[in-house]
Amino acid sequence: MTPQTLCYGDCLDWMGQWPADSVDLIYLDPPFNSNANYNILFGEGNGAPAQVRAFKDTWQWDAAAARRVRRITSAAAHPACRAVRGLEEALGGSGMLAYLSYIAERLPEMRRLLKATGSIYLHCDPSASHYLKVLMDGVFGADNFRNEIVWGYRTGGVSARYWPRKHDILLFYVKTNAYRHNPPQERLIYERPFFNQQFNEQGQPYADVYIRDVWDGADVRPVINVSRERIGYPTQKPVALLERIIRASSNEGDIVLDPFCGGGTTMAAAANLGRQWIGIDISPHAIDITQQERLTPMGIAANIEGIPQDLAGARRLAADNPQDFEAWAVTRIPGLAPNDSRVGDGGIDGRGRMEGKPDSGGSQLVLAQVKGGRASIEQVRAFLGAMAREGAAMGFFITVDRLSSPSARAETAAWGEIKVGAESYPRAQLWSVGEYFEGRGPRLPTMVDPHTGQAVQGRMV
Repeated sequence: MTPQTLCYGDCLDWMGQWPADSVDLIYLDPPFNSNANYNILFGEGNGAPAQVRAFKDTWQWDAAAARRVRRITSAAAHPACRAVRGLEEALGGSGMLAYLSYIAERLPEMRRLLKATGSIYLHCDPSASHYLKVLMDGVFGADNFRNEIVWGYRTGGVSARYWPRKHDILLFYVKTNAYRHNPPQERLIYERPFFNQQFNEQGQPYADVYIRDVWDGADVRPVINVSRERIGYPTQKPVALLERIIRASSNEGDIVLDPFCGGGTTMAAAANLGRQWIGIDISPHAIDITQQERLTPMGIAANIEGIPQDLAGARRLAADNPQDFEAWAVTRIPGLAPNDSRVGDGGIDGRGRMEGKPDSGGSQLVLAQVKGGRASIEQVRAFLGAMAREGAAMGFFITVDRLSSPSARAETAAWGEIKVGAESYPRAQLWSVGEYFEGRGPRLPTMVDPHTGQAVQGRMV
């Protein structure tokens, strides 16, 4: 467990390796919609708010979710056993229960890692906050609940069918009553004086008071499209929000853990305040953007664990964890996102969309397949067949080492080229991780970033 480290992979796996009582503060903003990239890519939507679509379209009740619930409810000593049983009774097999059981599986590890003086903040929104509080009560104990913090803001759209949804919830729990808390204060200016007031240099009456559990968006401003700190990561939280939490619940030198670190806001805030930090994310894109867009501009070179730093590391990942290797390899091509489902993928490991339409018209879809072992001509042909079936405009067959088979190169070349604007590009391309580490990217046009919907140039990650 090394501070100043970004860890790629499932936080459940990473946390299970680390010693108990080793973290001072945990902040988590778990993903509602791990498949948000496809909503952007294909414009999926049913008129419901985004968080509702997340539970309806992404967190689906499937065999994996059912097994996860059974593991928890069958283990009487599991801290979340009774809570999940009750939620199963209330919700039945549903996307919401799939999501809650995923969180319930990870919360006990977070509690184990916290020191007796530690605190945890779970960031969510009203669509799941009441269910998550039940889980937190089960794992951390209802007596260790301290606050339901409301963070209000005025960004985003509105609806005439319901009150605009303009706040998030932070559930603040502690491990024991020995927790640290440095209560922040704010200065309130009043129109006229009353008992115990002071006056500032302008003669205005004021009072310094402890900040309450309702945080105004004017005080902690959300990140919007024109925000200077925006780095283009979906659901990005403002540094000021994390700095408030970190100041209040830790001291300089303490270790802050973010198990779903996303775009790295927690890392930046912790570094600003002289804390040590560790971030985990299951998305290689999140690790990339945290290092490149968040930490590098601060002059911070993070330790990277779980993501290959050279070809030998890529070979190890391909051998030890083929699915993680596939996800990482897909995201080496700008604009591509790995499949959320890693089984029954029909020969497709990733997909994306080019920004412009080919001059000949038709699809803007771009597909990828990854082979971590030795690739055969039959596998290349199968991928070309998947491209034809999906009506893809372009496709990339990715291997660890350069595929030099003359027949494979001949069959991909036979797909010809497409023209986008003034440039032409091979429709089917063979590309390797070896070429990535040599600094040679594939040829591709401007793509749509699957996480933000913004244009991303056809360059190497």
